[in-house]
Amino acid sequence: MSKGYFTFVLHSHLPYVITHGQWPHGMDWLNEAAAETYIPMIDMFEKVSNKFSGRIGVTIGVTPILAEQLADDRFKNSFSDYLEQKIAAAEENRSEFEQVGDGHKADLADMWRKFYQDVKELFTEKLGGDILGALRSLQESEKIEIITCAATHGYLPLLGRDECVRAQLAQGMATYRRHFGTQARGVWLPECAYRPSYDWVSPLAEEGYGPTSPVRRKGIEQLVSEAGLKYFIVDSHMLKGGKAIGVYIDRFEALQRLWKQFEKTYEPRPEDTERTPYLPYLVGDTGHHAPVAVLTRDPKSGIQVCSGEWGYPGNGMFLDFHKKHFPGGHRYWRVTSAKADLADKQEYEPNRVEKIIESQSSHFVGLLEKIISEYNSESGSAGMVTAPYDSELFGHWWFEGPRWLGRVLEKLGESNVVDLYSCSDFLETAKPRTVVSLPEGSWGEGGFHYIWLNDWTKWTWRHVYEAEDKMCEVARKLHDRGSENAYRVACQMGRELLLLESSDWQFLISTWSARDYAEARVARHWENFERLHATFGRFEAGDSVDEADWRFLEICEENNKIFQDIKPSLWLP
Repeated sequence: MSKGYFTFVLHSHLPYVITHGQWPHGMDWLNEAAAETYIPMIDMFEKVSNKFSGRIGVTIGVTPILAEQLADDRFKNSFSDYLEQKIAAAEENRSEFEQVGDGHKADLADMWRKFYQDVKELFTEKLGGDILGALRSLQESEKIEIITCAATHGYLPLLGRDECVRAQLAQGMATYRRHFGTQARGVWLPECAYRPSYDWVSPLAEEGYGPTSPVRRKGIEQLVSEAGLKYFIVDSHMLKGGKAIGVYIDRFEALQRLWKQFEKTYEPRPEDTERTPYLPYLVGDTGHHAPVAVLTRDPKSGIQVCSGEWGYPGNGMFLDFHKKHFPGGHRYWRVTSAKADLADKQEYEPNRVEKIIESQSSHFVGLLEKIISEYNSESGSAGMVTAPYDSELFGHWWFEGPRWLGRVLEKLGESNVVDLYSCSDFLETAKPRTVVSLPEGSWGEGGFHYIWLNDWTKWTWRHVYEAEDKMCEVARKLHDRGSENAYRVACQMGRELLLLESSDWQFLISTWSARDYAEARVARHWENFERLHATFGRFEAGDSVDEADWRFLEICEENNKIFQDIKPSLWLP
């Protein structure tokens, strides 16, 4: 008889990159993630599922904007070309290394050739080019659970209107149904960011953007409930309540204003510290909406994977992510040590890796069994360890990650302490009844909104708030009257707004990961939205729309060909 449960919650997301660049920022992000994470992970899921009956302990999120890209023929064609290029580069590298007598690197080049050849065969032959179809099949055979997200990963607590949060969630649900043929039960809130209900004023109110006087906003859980979703995930610090932003409150005045608004309505209680991450809770005022459950990241097991300094991925023998050989971009070096410079990286030795994966997976399983046994002994009930991570960590950032995941799942499948569950399985078993309130925050650095709202990103929110106001106004006007052509323009305005709202842009700006690219994307979607809005205005005024405007609309529709079922009515109150 098991003492508790476990699930990996894997969040799969990339911003929309089709037609928006190739390398170093653009389409190759998607190609890399598909080759190094999504396809190896699906292959691993299927191998593990063949060994056990029932769930394999995986709840995987696929963001709607990622699903749209993986289903796009332009991705499939680009991906096939990408794999051919990687295979050819590996062959060229091997020849280069052999000519200078470097047999070890020549063997590593052959390893890369075989890796990409295997991915190509899996993609074209086994999956038939349909990554989403493979995931859907695993869900339909009740091996995994697939959850959804906001349409373009918009940072929900900072969006200026409830209508815009609702549109992100509603379009996300519609896209999920279209690709997976059923209703999602759970949602990954972008950046695990949450805001309760209170009288909200825009952090840019002093500049005239967003609501400038207090507006009663619905809590994120209320809007999640209205979308028909049953649960979401939060970081562990949010379950305990209290002030989480630390030094970051002093870095940016707009953050201080937001926290002070929230603080007026939130009073942590002594019993909040007794909440456990191993049980689900209900969130918010359940008398006014269907209950929404919350599951919490386990900090004890999470740090074993997430810590860059001493977590599993940082082992010196694992493949280094940063040092690459050009041309081709293949990697031939290992981590070596957490503080090793690129010049000091030593060559990768794949034959020394399997024992480490075996040891680390056993350590992780032992830790889970200890956590669950201790909780069972102390509480007398069966809890669940929820382990949420970005999917792209496994394979893309941590090359050995999918193999580690597979071994963990295989060993847990043989455990007499832990049962492998999905999030929905556990909610049906635990039947939560305790209602809690949560503080505003996220799983980002500092626990609040700092990464997404700071001096570097404030200008992006000016555009977001202005576009949101205009989109809601357009939706109201179309509701009263509007031609077929005006409707078409409004649909593309909605797509451009959703893309503008993507939280990826602020993240990339704040972390300097691809700052110029992110700033250019914000500017592009804002400019597209503005010109389309002007075209809509000409329709409304009865003025003629010239050929250049029609051509611009067609270009936008082709470049940002997403959410073909979008409706401007999503932005109605």
